[in-house]
Parts: sequence; structure tokens; C-alpha cells
Amino acid sequence: MHSRRTVLTTAAAAAAAAAGAGAGPAHGTAPAVGHQPADPAPSAATRTRLRRLISRMTPEEKVGQLFVMRVYGHSATDPDPADAAANQKEIGVANAAELIAKYHVGGIIYFGWAHNTREPHQIAELSNGIQKAAAAQRVPVPVLISTDQEHGIVARVGAPATLFPGAMALGAGGSRDDARTAARIAGEELFAMGIRQDYAPDADVNVNPANPVIGVRSFGADPQAVARMVAAEVKGYQGAGIASCAKHFPGHGDTDTDSHVGLPYIHHSAEEWERLDAPPFKAAIAAGIDSIMTAHIVVPAFDPSEDPATLSRPILTGILRERLGYDGVVVTDSLGMEGVRVKYGDARVPVLALKAGVDQLLNPPDLAVAHGAVLTALKEGELTERDLDAKLLRILLLKERRGLFKDPYTTHRAVDRVVGTRAHLATADRIADRTTTLLRNDTGVLPLSRRREGRVLVAGVDAAAPSGTGGPPTTVLARALTELGFTATALSTGQTPTQQRIDEAVAALRERDAAVVATYNVTAASGQRKLVEALLATGKPVVQLAVRNPYDIAQLTGVTAALASYSWTDVELRAAARVIAGLRSPAGRLPVPIMRADAPTRALYQIGHGLTY
Repeated sequence: MHSRRTVLTTAAAAAAAAAGAGAGPAHGTAPAVGHQPADPAPSAATRTRLRRLISRMTPEEKVGQLFVMRVYGHSATDPDPADAAANQKEIGVANAAELIAKYHVGGIIYFGWAHNTREPHQIAELSNGIQKAAAAQRVPVPVLISTDQEHGIVARVGAPATLFPGAMALGAGGSRDDARTAARIAGEELFAMGIRQDYAPDADVNVNPANPVIGVRSFGADPQAVARMVAAEVKGYQGAGIASCAKHFPGHGDTDTDSHVGLPYIHHSAEEWERLDAPPFKAAIAAGIDSIMTAHIVVPAFDPSEDPATLSRPILTGILRERLGYDGVVVTDSLGMEGVRVKYGDARVPVLALKAGVDQLLNPPDLAVAHGAVLTALKEGELTERDLDAKLLRILLLKERRGLFKDPYTTHRAVDRVVGTRAHLATADRIADRTTTLLRNDTGVLPLSRRREGRVLVAGVDAAAPSGTGGPPTTVLARALTELGFTATALSTGQTPTQQRIDEAVAALRERDAAVVATYNVTAASGQRKLVEALLATGKPVVQLAVRNPYDIAQLTGVTAALASYSWTDVELRAAARVIAGLRSPAGRLPVPIMRADAPTRALYQIGHGLTY
């Protein structure tokens, strides 16, 4: 089940080695690097006030404050019947207000699939309802409301909120100012909806092209470049008043197993970790990061017990706390993921995580079991009240720093003034224009001409975009090209096109002047290869656009015009359309190397490659 293969490409390793020159010695010999200067230190009076608040709590209330939990529904008190039933089944309560009253949870995480994020005004009302429920408790403590709004392929809040290019697209743009601006605007919009923590940025360095879970969620394969972008986004989010969270410590970038479904191994030595994985987390700490999320990965070089990092005291306390000097909040990745559940039962996982150095326990599969297990460990002395109080103080200091004790509420006026404004949307488009990467243009196919190639077939994948967006990639691209003066027709052929769909696409192209084909993580056996080859065989101009990982071109040797957008969301596809139409010159540069399919140790394109016109 566990993959022990480490894929460190020659080009990526070389780039990392050059970028990491001057890095400190291996684990166990370097001094702490911790300094968190972004926000002023809390006053003695603030600490005293929060300690008094903690002293008023019962053990049940203290334990509850450690949990960040999902809850179904668009309303804190009146969810749809199906959502109330789902809450009863999974949590034993009907709604968010009952969740707070029963378990005293300190945080709630929003998901689209939990129907928390229908539209901005509803999100604001939900947030206010949650805070009202928290204020009504015996010991009122505001709730830290969070979500995963990385942008790109991971965005829980869709349009009409502003959606920006994701991390790897920003890495291709290479602008720290753009990264900081995107994070600041995104943070302002989340704040207006009552969300005070974003589980972003992703601080993983994606040096493994086969990584199934990180990929374009990472800024790239150069550790120092990733570190600069991570620091910029931390400053952007926290400058907007919300907590940022760097993930996934100690680094999830070199895996070929998805920790949602298995337990990945990272076989980096201590020196390789220092050079490849550590720089972005050090940069986040130096930028004053409020929180860091753990990874459900095994790193034998740091913990021979082969416990996942989430449960590893040598990693979370020995490295993160003591060596890197980090004293902010440590939150687990979701405790419902298989990577943290394969070795221990659901009752032991939260206790072991707290003993390892975690402060917040995110989304356990069974809250009653997890809450009860932590409470029992506290009563039996496995967890000490002193240690628990220290964790609570970190959490409450974060809430204090983000203004929750002063005013946890929002308003419809704030939503209307901030969320999805014309200025924000225009900024997102300008940033996206600097990210599209032209990988190949051997015969000068690009840009397409409205005169010569005015009738365009847009074929390819139909990956789902975040809610509220324009639809599958083919539809969005065709619409964008039509608005730019082409006559574009969409034909979704899917990620695994059948021969019938391939034949339909070929027939459609014969009636048109050119094709744009959107590809998604093409493999050697993929039907997408057959689709592209069949379109090329017509002799018509064909433009290939990678709408997720940029590595597709390695499998498509016959393609002469290739672009990478790094995501299939509207903002990136519209930018790609402007490049295809020649309204913008491609400005992105590869933030990862693309290795040859027939010789995986040799680079087809190096980091920094990118053509223009």
C-alpha cells in the first residue's frame, strides 16, 4: 500500500541544490530560526485576560475548543432537512448552533459539499449565526471559522467572489507582488464573509511530477522561489486581517501516494529535507505565520517509528517547535483522511496528535469518539491540564490577534463593498495574464488569426470548476474565444475519451479551421493522447492547453503548439484565450521542470522555460 519510491528529478534536484546553497546543517545540529515579526506581541494584560477565560472553562469546554469541525447546512440554526439529517447521522446534532452548544468547538470549517458556501451573503449570515451561538454559551468564546481557499483547483467559495490563479500559476508569473496582492484581496473578501482563517498557502515544494495530491497546489519545484511566494501570501492574507496557514509540514511535495487514501512516505535524508522542504516553512515562520498544518506522511529520517508526522513528537515538537522556533498554532490536516487512520484507531489519533505537539484537531470522522478520547486522556493524566491550557492560550491568542474577541460579526454592507468588486475581478485578470506559459510553438501556430483560423473547435476535458463559475473548460474557453472575435464551438470529450467521442471531434474539426484541446494529466495509456493524435492527423492547426499539471506535453510528442494554464478555472482559461488570440503575449515561465517521458532523468524543459511572441 505504501509507495517507497522517491522521484527527485535531475533538473529539480539541481535547481534545489543551487537554490539551497548556504542552508543550515541537518536536524539536530542547527539552532532555532524562529522569529515571527508580522504582528505585535500580545501584552501581559491580554495574556492574563485570556488565562482567566481559560480558568473559567470546564474540562469539556477546554477539550471542545481544540476541535475544528465540519457541519452541514447554509444556516446555523435552520439548515435544509437533508443537511439536518446528515448532521444527525455524522455528529449527533441538527445544526451548527447545536454543535457549539454540545461540544463547545473552537472552530468550524466551511466546505462547498457541506452546503456552507452557496453565495457571499448566505456565507456571512451563516458566520454571524455561528458567532451568535458561541456568544450564548456559558463561557462565550468566538469561533474561528476557516476554509480551504487556495484558489486555482482548490476553492471552497466560488463566484461571485473573486477567484485568482492558483499557486503554480502564480509561481509561473514569478511576482511576489502579485502573490501578495492576490492573497490580500482574497483575505479581504473572506473577512467580509466572516471567515477569519484560510488554510493557505501551500508550502510544499513539488519535486515529484507523479504527486497525485499536491501538483499545481504548489508554487513550484525551486525551494527558494516557493519560499518567497509563501512569505508574500502570508503577508497578504494576514495584512487583510485573517489567519494564514502554511501546509503541509514537514513537506508533502515528493510523494506519489495521496494521503487522503493512503499513507505516503518521504524518503528524504535530513540534509535533503533541509534543502528541499524546509525553506518555505522557515519563510512562513519568519513572515509571522499564524498557523501551520501537519501532513499525514511518514519521514523515517526524522522518526524511525514511522508514525505519520501529524502524530510524531520528534517532527512537530523536535523540529517545528524546538528547531524552527515556531510557537504559533499547529493544526492537523483532516483527521478523516486515511493517511492518519491506517496505524491507530480514531480514538487514539487525536490524543497522539496532541501529545506530538498539535493544538487544533481538524475534522475528525466521529467527533463524539474524538472528544471523549481527549477528555478521558485528560482525566487519566495522559494529557496534562497545564499542556492543554498552553494549547488553548495559543488558539485564543490567534483569535485575539484576528479581532474575534473585539468583533466577530460581519454585515451585508461589508459583503457588497468588498466581495467580487469590479476592481478585484480586474486585478485577478491582470495577474492571470502574467501566468499563462507557452511551452512550444514550433511552426508558429500561435497566436491564432481570426482571419485564417476564425472557426475553432474547443475539445477536451470537462473537469468541474468551483461553484458559481462558467462551466467545464471547453465551454469557458469557447465562450472566451467567441467574445474575442472567433467562432468557437465546445465539444467536451472527457478525461478518458472513447473512440466514438474521438471520431466526433475529428469530424467536427474537418468543418473548422483549427482546434484547441484542453488536456488534464495525460498518461502514456490515456485516451487523451489518442484524441490529440487524431486531431493532429487532420492536418489542421492544433493547440494543446494543459489545464492542470503542465507535464502533459511530455506525452504528446506530435504537438507543435502547447500552453499551460495550471488550472481550469475561469480566470486562468480567459487569460489563456487572450494568449491564443494574440491579445496578450504569454509571460509565464515554468516553475517546475518537465522531464522526458522516454528518459525521466532528462529534462524536456527546464525551470524557467517559456516562450513569447
